[in-house]
Amino acid sequence: MKKLVLAAAVVAMTAGSAFAADMSVKAIKAPPPPPFEPWDFAFGSALMNDYVFRGVTQSNHKPSVAAYFEPRYNINKDVQLYIGAAGESISFPNRAAAEIDIYGGIRPTVGMFAFDFGVWGYLYPGGQCFNAAAFPGSGIPGSELGCILNGNLPFNGNVAKKNASFYEGYAKVNVTLNDQWQVGANEYYSPNFLNLGAWGNYASLTAKWTAPGTTFGTSGVGMYISGEFGRQWLGTSDAFYGVVSPLGNFAAGVPEPSYNTWNVGVGFTYKVFTLDLRYSDTNLSKASCNVFTSDYTTRNFNTAFITPTNPGGFGSNWCGATGIVKLSADLTAMTNLK
Repeated sequence: MKKLVLAAAVVAMTAGSAFAADMSVKAIKAPPPPPFEPWDFAFGSALMNDYVFRGVTQSNHKPSVAAYFEPRYNINKDVQLYIGAAGESISFPNRAAAEIDIYGGIRPTVGMFAFDFGVWGYLYPGGQCFNAAAFPGSGIPGSELGCILNGNLPFNGNVAKKNASFYEGYAKVNVTLNDQWQVGANEYYSPNFLNLGAWGNYASLTAKWTAPGTTFGTSGVGMYISGEFGRQWLGTSDAFYGVVSPLGNFAAGVPEPSYNTWNVGVGFTYKVFTLDLRYSDTNLSKASCNVFTSDYTTRNFNTAFITPTNPGGFGSNWCGATGIVKLSADLTAMTNLK
């Protein structure tokens, strides 16, 4: 009888413990998920020794400053809408001293694929017209009285429109292979690149390796190596940039030189700061570079630079090899201002 009572007591105690344990598990509620924040904005600035765009300097190989502001709306965790404005200091053939960018688009993410589709507008306020032949009534696109009255035609005879503004549509994809490797592809198209009268199409492939977070111990410093290879295709300019010489008649417009460009560099990150050291180059000759850029600074004359589309014989170094040192700070409201 004693054994029976003892066994019943053990069963009761065991059942009670199990019930108590079950009750304690049910009593603990999972913490609520953090509230979804649809709105965010990113902003930042940069200082660089040379502002290079697709292998071509935009600042005459001189220092440039830049800043941007980008409001974002997250429809959900995988789809983001955005608009933005940015500005850079430049030195352009039409003497514009600033580039103002207005852009917007959508960024959907599907698994490892991060897409970006949008439109980018490049504005260059404060430009002047340089072309003694482009007078009112001449029929040359971009003609205006200022083209012949500014009195500051460049020594090399290169011409430039007052308005160099244009826009591009773009599609991009970035693929995150793992914690360290990313690859990407980009496509941009403009019906009137730099308002030259020529269409422009740019495509490129990118790759980035990010060092493990422990590479520099607990210092908080990160590192990456990245590179890009791209091809800029260009059509034929309008008559504003036309040339006529014994070597050829291009009065209706000059075939703008298409070219390859590439860059590779290493970057170091710390909190919101990035120091990027990069090498950039193209396969454009000095003569072709002069045709494409209308470099107003060059005095580099050589008979070897004389071509059917560059009869003046001047060559530009705006498209050659250059080293870029860029220090930037990038922040987002949800991450850095909370």
